[in-house]
Amino acid sequence: MSSKSSDDAAGGLSAVLGRSKPMAHKMEITNVSEYEEIARRKLPKMVFDYYASGAEDQWTLRENRHAFERILFRPRILIDVSRIDITTTILGFKISMPIMVAPTAMQKMAHPDGEYATARASSAAGTIMTLSSWATSSVEEVASTGPGIRFFQLYVYKDRNVVAQLVRRAERAGFKAIALTVDTPRLGRREADIKNRFTLPPFLTLKNFEGLDLGKMDESNDSGLASYVAGQIDRSLSWKDVKWLQTITHMPILVKGVMTAEDTRLAIQAGAAGIIVSNHGARQLDYVPATISCLEEVVKAAQGRVPVFLDGGVRRGTDVFKALALGASGVFIGRPVVFSLAAEGEAGVRKVLEMLRDEFELTMALNGCCSLKDINRNHIVTEGDMIRTASRL
Repeated sequence: MSSKSSDDAAGGLSAVLGRSKPMAHKMEITNVSEYEEIARRKLPKMVFDYYASGAEDQWTLRENRHAFERILFRPRILIDVSRIDITTTILGFKISMPIMVAPTAMQKMAHPDGEYATARASSAAGTIMTLSSWATSSVEEVASTGPGIRFFQLYVYKDRNVVAQLVRRAERAGFKAIALTVDTPRLGRREADIKNRFTLPPFLTLKNFEGLDLGKMDESNDSGLASYVAGQIDRSLSWKDVKWLQTITHMPILVKGVMTAEDTRLAIQAGAAGIIVSNHGARQLDYVPATISCLEEVVKAAQGRVPVFLDGGVRRGTDVFKALALGASGVFIGRPVVFSLAAEGEAGVRKVLEMLRDEFELTMALNGCCSLKDINRNHIVTEGDMIRTASRL
């Protein structure tokens, strides 16, 4: 073949493959984790680092992901998986899938629509959104976006009147449960926030506290949020306060931040309606285990008396399946929501929920499960299982 004809052939091939002109469309996003890099490019460094970073050495931040990677499947075959039902009921509310939205603070730093977009996307997906106490949209504003099942994440302030007022407002606005954060008597040491002198941008406020003169964050010579927490959040919070909360609201209380069997039993004794196994996205105490590594201990201690949920490190439908196989009733996702919100607003959050849903359904099919009740401990092998098997040999 002459060089001319080979050039023509190459040119024709380029035209067919579309390589002769620059790509007109942006790269198609095929998994949840890809949104993180887009968010990194789009957001101011202070904002991205606030969402992305963990405490101190960030060992637990990495481990929240790595621990999922060490759990393997034992798929069952030749099962009719032509119809798969991933719907479930959480605290009496029917939702489309066992994947819910965790509370993440200050979402208008990620996108101007902030919590409004997340609320609409969660509702469209038929799942639960948890609104942070430190949201940049109020409980009333989020309720105004339309119907949806919503939980309210609560930090307990030193002024109990502030807490009571906030809980009443959430209940009036139609929120269905309280997720009480119990792992933050003080803020973890988040070194990126210290370096960046993190503070809430001046055009935003913590909307739920706006009328109480608690909506702004002062600038600080380390982390503005750490100073805010030190000034406002009650370090004396204890189990008696879990009981007190039940006297001021009819909403069920989920205790968020449980990692041990001992605290699981105490939470149930204190009247918790459910438990969220959480290490606060690895932002509080570094060198705690990954949440997926603590889950089975908590589930066993709960003995089926209350549902157990998990957050931390969920990025794939396979992660959701692994959590359910270890006894979780559902999972909550946090960072994927703010990263996709930063990248594409409401459409990004919808896409994340859709991708996780589709991956989870596929994982069920390939493991031979048609409904959530089919998922059991025999579908997975953990590191502990492998060690026990090896020691018996």
